[in-house]
Amino acid sequence: MISVEFIVIILCLLIGTRFGGMGLGLISGIGLFILSFVFGLQPGKPPVDVMLTILAVIGCAATLQTAGGLNVMMQFAERLLRRHPQHITLLAPFTTWMLTFLCGTGHVVYTMFPIIADIALKKGIRPERPMAVASIASQMAITASPVSVAVVSLVSILAAQHGVGQAFGILEILAISVPASLAGVAIAALWSLRRGKDLADDAEFQARLQDPEQRKFIYGSTDTLMNQRFPKQAYWSTWIFFAGIAVVVLLGALPELRPAFEVKGKLTALSMNLVIQMMMLIAGAVMLMLCKVNAAAISNGAVFKAGMVAIFSVFGVAWMSDTFFQAHLVELKMALEGVVKSHPWTYAIVLFLVSKLVNSQAAALTAVAPMGLMLGIDPKMLIAFFPASYGYFVLPTYPSDLACIGFDRSGTTRIGKFIINHSFILPGLIGVSCACAVSYLLVQTFL
Repeated sequence: MISVEFIVIILCLLIGTRFGGMGLGLISGIGLFILSFVFGLQPGKPPVDVMLTILAVIGCAATLQTAGGLNVMMQFAERLLRRHPQHITLLAPFTTWMLTFLCGTGHVVYTMFPIIADIALKKGIRPERPMAVASIASQMAITASPVSVAVVSLVSILAAQHGVGQAFGILEILAISVPASLAGVAIAALWSLRRGKDLADDAEFQARLQDPEQRKFIYGSTDTLMNQRFPKQAYWSTWIFFAGIAVVVLLGALPELRPAFEVKGKLTALSMNLVIQMMMLIAGAVMLMLCKVNAAAISNGAVFKAGMVAIFSVFGVAWMSDTFFQAHLVELKMALEGVVKSHPWTYAIVLFLVSKLVNSQAAALTAVAPMGLMLGIDPKMLIAFFPASYGYFVLPTYPSDLACIGFDRSGTTRIGKFIINHSFILPGLIGVSCACAVSYLLVQTFL
């Protein structure tokens, strides 16, 4: 019966991903119904704390976008890239990494793709080299951003495990995940420097240039933010957002600055879940009042819509998986505890594969990380293999990868004949595996 129930979960995930994040959340409800009404499993608990934290972060980031702060960041990034076009393959992934690191979502980098392609073409560099790794880097940064859904989810999961969150809070997580993520991006970028043929030697590309219309399409347009002028309120919103992030990191590093309350006879500092929620709401409120933000437009922005989809997918997937794992915890412990403890890398493989199934790092974490803790995995290993939560590049179906392909007018960034041999697979595997290796070494050395 356990096998049949597990198959039900996998089928719901596979079917749900065909309809995107909303479909994943909705169809997980069907799986939850089958588990409860057909197999008689008691429903688990949806991750309410995680969802509320995500909601607060998304509200703040969406307000920043409406205020124009995201455009300010992207203009600065473009200025850096155009100043050093010969290094576009190295600078582009670090630029998209930084944008995601600051904003907490990879969906903010779409505007950068046509800019990267334009700079590469004008410099005679194969656009696939910087563009593919830039798309990968924009998603790898999610595990390093203090305001990303994945990071706040891991903070919440660890905090719920009998005080583990106090030992491994947001600062400890970021101290490992930031250098590990950067190392993975750097190695993937270095590998990308020589990937593929140079444009002058690419027969397929040169054949396209023989058609005047194709040549005009490839070289004709110039996408840029350089000439745009933003109101001063856009710059204010950026600094307010940075200040909110800084306070979150500071309070995570110094628990004594947080108010303490008596919980079950023990004086406990205010949880980081609530700190993140409060500071993101405050930062959004300050932007709303000082930066002339149209409150009605906040919910219409791309960041808000993408964030709400993420919340919904986390809600459905986590609730369904928690129902299964809670019902069979004893059996699963007996069957898997020894293997997982002696070979913790098996947790990373499961996390990686589930991430591909659900197309979300946060949803994969909320489904797999609690199970790992229940099976007795050392919480350190959750941090060590945090980069493995990014596995949805394996098939080129994620929006950022598809957008990257669409913006490359040269056609060098593409999906291969056999689907799996696409432009993102090798930089993704190199980046994630190297990030995991560095993260593991850092955990073993410092935690």
